[in-house]
Amino acid sequence: MVLTFAAGDVTASIDPVRGGRLASLVIDGAEVLVSRTDDALAWGAYPMVPFAGRIRRGRFRFDDVDRCLPVNLGPHAIHGYGFVSEWDVIDDHSIGLTLGEPWPFVAEVRQWFELTASSLTMTMTAVAHERQPMMLGWHPWFRRDIGVGHQLSLEFGAGRMYELDDEAIPTGQLVDPPGGPWDNCFTDISTEPVLRWGPALELRLSSTADHWVIFDEPTHAMCVEPQTDAPDAVNRGQTSVEAGATTEIRFSISW
Repeated sequence: MVLTFAAGDVTASIDPVRGGRLASLVIDGAEVLVSRTDDALAWGAYPMVPFAGRIRRGRFRFDDVDRCLPVNLGPHAIHGYGFVSEWDVIDDHSIGLTLGEPWPFVAEVRQWFELTASSLTMTMTAVAHERQPMMLGWHPWFRRDIGVGHQLSLEFGAGRMYELDDEAIPTGQLVDPPGGPWDNCFTDISTEPVLRWGPALELRLSSTADHWVIFDEPTHAMCVEPQTDAPDAVNRGQTSVEAGATTEIRFSISW
């Protein structure tokens, strides 16, 4: 079952079966997201939960217990399990997921979607059944070419960027951002992302999260990802979520 919303000249489709992702966003007849492919990592706008980005070698230590996760990108675990899980439809505007194995903890996750003629807002919450690490985010794949005669450009400003090691994982050190191309996590945001396809369409992105990953290396797409911490945060002493506690992220796309 696909959830489809419409408002004015905009339609949005959510695919609960294929990772609870925003599978399509069509504005004035133009599809702005990469359409379905065989690679679950590479299309739509999918939820990243209970972690975003890489966890080095799929390993971390939490509360004095060593944990080992399956790896799904080279030698590392990446982007959690929401995007490869089948979500339950709760009602016309929300879907839910119970997190468990291979994540070694239990949590209840829910997403809500609200579409108007000028914006789409997505909200995700996670309620921990037990103390655990938890990160939330989304990974949208925006098409560079949407058929309007102009290629995608990005306006974005950040004061700091996480330094990467030779495995493309943050060292924990913050540095001044260099010029792109990027596959990097930024914080100290001064200008939230604005995507433009010339004068034809402009998208303004905003989030309650204070970290953004910009991945603009692909020639066909650009990923602009809000998330609550930088990749591999669990190995840098990420703050835990206590049993019964709720954590939340909101992501809005306006035009």
